Amino acid sequence: MNETEPIIKIEGVCRTFGTLEAVSCVSLDIYPGEVVVIIGPSGAGKSTLLRCINKLEPIDAGRIFIDGVSITEAPNINEIRAEIGMVFQLFNLFPHLTALDNIVLAQRVVRRRDRTEAEDIAHRQLAKVGIAEKWDSYPSQLSGGQQQRVAIARALAMNPKIMLFDEPTSALDPEMIKGVLDVMLDLAQEGMTMVVVSHEMGFVRAAADRVVFMDNGAVIEDTTPKDLFEAPKHERTKLFLS
Repeated sequence: MNETEPIIKIEGVCRTFGTLEAVSCVSLDIYPGEVVVIIGPSGAGKSTLLRCINKLEPIDAGRIFIDGVSITEAPNINEIRAEIGMVFQLFNLFPHLTALDNIVLAQRVVRRRDRTEAEDIAHRQLAKVGIAEKWDSYPSQLSGGQQQRVAIARALAMNPKIMLFDEPTSALDPEMIKGVLDVMLDLAQEGMTMVVVSHEMGFVRAAADRVVFMDNGAVIEDTTPKDLFEAPKHERTKLFLS
């Protein structure tokens, strides 16, 4: 896997908010088919770094490349964003649209697909995430876990090369978490490149190729799940895991 070029290349990226350095000179390579989980305490810069990857957050220094193209210099960021699916903590579904129409909309606007093709893909993706029968339900009629699965289906319908997950289970009740993590586990096993900000250590053990531990905006450790849990190198990591 690592013989190829990185699909995401992060070089010396910094992002500040006033006097707070949320992301502090982070460099990271992520390869096609890898599942990289970013963990760390609240305020460590994990979500900010994730948002920088598709330029939802501007960077103050450094460069980010997606599949060899610099997002910092790209004339059309939307072309690059079309290759990146993002799933947020809160589901960001349109409340006035059914599950199906939430998935169809971006396909029509960004991928320029006709209605029939977009609906066909939407139905397939809803089946993939295990809620085929909910196609005509509105977000208010769905549980949190079901809404998050619609959000994942919407992202997958765009045929992304990369999936970004920003704490996708943090707003869910405990009994809903497993269903969403199972969908993500299936994606990982299919070879989807994934960058996941999560506190779910079970998912880290089951799905991650690498774990990145961040604190105070910096990468403290970048290692395998086995080494992270059995032999963390840094005291800060040991303290976090304990």
